Amino acid sequence: MEYIGDLIKRALLSRRDMLLAIPPFLIACGGGSSLTPSTVRFNSIKPNTLDDITVPDGFRWRMVIGWGDPLFRQEERINYQRLREGGTTTQDVEIQKRTFGYNNDFIGVIEHNNRYIMVVNHEYFNPELVFPPEHLGKPTYEEAMLMLEAHGLSVVELFRNSDFTFRPVVGSNYNRRITGSTRCLIEGPAKGHRYVGDSAEGTLNNCSAGKTPWGTVLTCEENFNSYFGGDINSVQETLVREIHQRYGVPSRFADVYGFYKYMDRFDVSKNPYESFKFGWVVEIDPLDPNRPPIKRTALGRFKHEAATCVVAPSGQVVVYMGDDERFQHLYKFVTKGKYDPINRENNMKLLDEGTLYVAKFYDNLTGEWVMLAEVSAGQIRVNPSLPSLYKQDPALVFIDTRGAATSLGATKMDRPEDAEWNPVTQSLWAVMTYNDRRTSPEPANPRPYNYMGHILEIIEQRNDPTATSFSWRIPLLCGIPQHPDPTKELLVYGQRVSTDTPPISAPDNITFDRFGNVWIATDGNEDDVRLRVNDGVYVLDIYERSLKMFLSGPRGCEICGPEFTSDNRTFLCAIQHPGEGGKGSWPHDAVVPRPSVICVVREDGTKI
Repeated sequence: MEYIGDLIKRALLSRRDMLLAIPPFLIACGGGSSLTPSTVRFNSIKPNTLDDITVPDGFRWRMVIGWGDPLFRQEERINYQRLREGGTTTQDVEIQKRTFGYNNDFIGVIEHNNRYIMVVNHEYFNPELVFPPEHLGKPTYEEAMLMLEAHGLSVVELFRNSDFTFRPVVGSNYNRRITGSTRCLIEGPAKGHRYVGDSAEGTLNNCSAGKTPWGTVLTCEENFNSYFGGDINSVQETLVREIHQRYGVPSRFADVYGFYKYMDRFDVSKNPYESFKFGWVVEIDPLDPNRPPIKRTALGRFKHEAATCVVAPSGQVVVYMGDDERFQHLYKFVTKGKYDPINRENNMKLLDEGTLYVAKFYDNLTGEWVMLAEVSAGQIRVNPSLPSLYKQDPALVFIDTRGAATSLGATKMDRPEDAEWNPVTQSLWAVMTYNDRRTSPEPANPRPYNYMGHILEIIEQRNDPTATSFSWRIPLLCGIPQHPDPTKELLVYGQRVSTDTPPISAPDNITFDRFGNVWIATDGNEDDVRLRVNDGVYVLDIYERSLKMFLSGPRGCEICGPEFTSDNRTFLCAIQHPGEGGKGSWPHDAVVPRPSVICVVREDGTKI
């Protein structure tokens, strides 16, 4: 087996190749590690274990909105005390339908006509933090229904204060809740298939997402299997059983939510097809509360972490996606049609026709996007190398995308989380959060027992997102500075860093500032095999090739959904599942911890 150090070295581009990957206007500034003066203007904080939020000197944070806060009427709020005492009622369920949901993940701010419309995903629920401990695994009907309605998304208009912080506009016509019971339409190649149908009841486990150029949001259904229970052996169709097992249906978490005990559609014994209605990218229109959510099946079905859009030079739109599970794959979808910047409505079906690809990484630091299937004028053309079952039923490529991708030899990655297009470097940054089950390293996933995670940069041929070949490198191997174990050492662009550099692990969601620096939110620092400190937000300075820590969250949480306003004066992020594991009670304003959205600004009001 090749030594880990050799693998890491081979995963770094040469200086010549690196310069070829950098836009000319940056090369003109000097090239290499001194392209411009430093653009990350703050002193790094240190990781900690406080049950609070820490930001650098010169910054301050403010709560924007939290679980159970009102969206439509000020007096309408969740009664946390009643839930904790086991007295959840149908009234509480109705209130949850109209108030901010639980475990906020993605944050997307749409700036429209001098308004700020925020879309937030609600991924899952922590009943152990909310309901009586003795109810865990045995929720009442009302508790199960409240959890169902706490999922989905919240759309809320924000008012920007004079200091550039935000607060919600309660009662705005833009405000909206989409939940686990909201009717969604199904479009694209899987529509009408006997497994899928043409509509779905609800959207669940909405993790990260993306914003389209026409101002909609692509929310991603990730661990949808968590809600399905029942006996898999009672499913009569062999293929259906095989696909379910590939996606983890039924799940050991089903008893935690209890949906299948009260709703037949979540019991695979009674409805073997219901789970096929989940695992999709769902398009939401924040500017039109009357437009139904639409599950876009041409983007494939898997445990979607993100759906990042970029307009190619041709005018086609490319959507990058990760399947967030160990040994799963990276994907992209290229639309057949072109983005219309003049007529917004002309883009509303753009994601129903095009080509779905999966990534293969090669040892020579190149890779290719392998076509899975192409959809045009209602017809599906599949890769001729696919097994016969996909040729006989082409829609299965989109329903069982995992199976199709694996059969074509797609590279098995270390939990592909976020995948974001950097508009400054004109490259794709793909996050591998960790994979502690990997025993055989390879160049694109170079660590065995990858406890710490890493980030790839993918440079499409000619910097064109529609290209089918690319080169790649690893700018960040997460870990601890100068750790003696090479599988746990922090390397920035392949170089060791000083001991005063903050350790980082489990990168999750990323975004970019106006200079193209990479802002990284983490999910797993606290784990005993990693850092045993709170999760936070870090910044990879692509010019100085250095790493700083910008924010540390409260105990038990993960940080996700990093987002800048267009003027870069406000940074937003989500504090998801604070207190998980019984470690804290942030934000200390209720009898239970409250997942929330916060914003961070400079005290002097200048750009971050």
